[in-house]
Amino acid sequence: MGGVGDPSMPHGAENEGPGQGMDDSEPGEARRKTVEGRAGTAAEAPPDAAPHRTADAPGDAVPPEPLLTNVTASRGLAQWLALHEVSLAFTSYQTGQFFLVGVRPDGALSLHQRNFVRAMGLTGDSQSLLLAGLAQIWRFENVLAPDQRANGHFDRLYVPRRGQTVADLDAHELGIDRAGRLLFITTKYSCLATDSAVHSFKPVWRPPFISRLAPEDRCHLNGLAMHEGVPRYVTSVSTSDVVDGWRDKRRDGGVVVEIETDRILAEGLSMPHSPRLHQGAVWVLDSGNGYLTRIDPSSGEAERVAFCPGFLRGLSFHDGHAVVGLSLARHDGVFAGLPLQEALEAQRTEAWCGVQIVDTSNGDIVEWLRLDGAVRELFDVRVLPGVRCPMALPTFGPELASFITIEAPDRPLAERGWHDPT
Repeated sequence: MGGVGDPSMPHGAENEGPGQGMDDSEPGEARRKTVEGRAGTAAEAPPDAAPHRTADAPGDAVPPEPLLTNVTASRGLAQWLALHEVSLAFTSYQTGQFFLVGVRPDGALSLHQRNFVRAMGLTGDSQSLLLAGLAQIWRFENVLAPDQRANGHFDRLYVPRRGQTVADLDAHELGIDRAGRLLFITTKYSCLATDSAVHSFKPVWRPPFISRLAPEDRCHLNGLAMHEGVPRYVTSVSTSDVVDGWRDKRRDGGVVVEIETDRILAEGLSMPHSPRLHQGAVWVLDSGNGYLTRIDPSSGEAERVAFCPGFLRGLSFHDGHAVVGLSLARHDGVFAGLPLQEALEAQRTEAWCGVQIVDTSNGDIVEWLRLDGAVRELFDVRVLPGVRCPMALPTFGPELASFITIEAPDRPLAERGWHDPT
């Protein structure tokens, strides 16, 4: 904002939205709240928990009924977030929702939710966030100075400032390279790409087993590991080079590929997702088996660190902990016949949807957040270091239209004449 005025908050934004202030549980109990949203539309969530009609998505003749989700958090989650001075962000493409989880000044858990059609890949930091949707990749910027608070307790207010239209490329995970260039996986075209000022995308790399670019989702390329601004590894469900060929290889055809050398680092995985480089190792979610897995980047030897009861997508690290996203394992479609279902039955448990925080030294689940109801699947999860209580504005509607901030000029406007900033 550059110190020119204070932003006026949009009407109703003083609340976290559905699920605000998860502080109504008895001592010793997990904290519970209910959130509501709409699957498959671009309508935004209401600004408070009271049921009412929200703005309709463009072209919606009859808005769909709100979908309710019960949110349960471990008793220590708010304390863990406050102790580590972090917040969490995660997406659900299945219901088209984007969640921000933090801690209010009174110590209660803050759950802020916005709706984005097919919310998928997520990347960024305390200042900027990028989110992949159905046909756009959105860039959000925090407009608050360090000493400012939105509505008394939000220390980050992420406002959509750019929307890059890429069309429906089935964009999965995102990254930013050293030059500040956006990178993303286009699963439909089986390649790593960047955005273009003129076209939908510009390919920058494809796996060695893909012979040409075609809108055929041949191998189900999905995950991207960045390290110090360099794309290092990707995950793929198979090495198939025919249209939709990955579906027959879901059980054990998954691979991790090193981008620089085209080397297949690890194979035999079940629908792997979310590769990450952390503490000298390559980490991956062996999703069809249900394991957070660590891989030696030299030998390719894989070690299972923790079993999480769900189909895993979304991985982020902070201070010796892995934050993992879990989804319900569907009994039909692409999830059918995976080893995960056998593992769940062997452990006499069922899959659930939510986020688990894993101690990477021993595989213990130290804290968690669970979603029951409309939200059944998550895609990406990110830790936001140095953020205590975040919120975001929608990409359209009166809240965004009436929210104006001004950056300070390069010099006082009273100094007449044109000044070339270069």
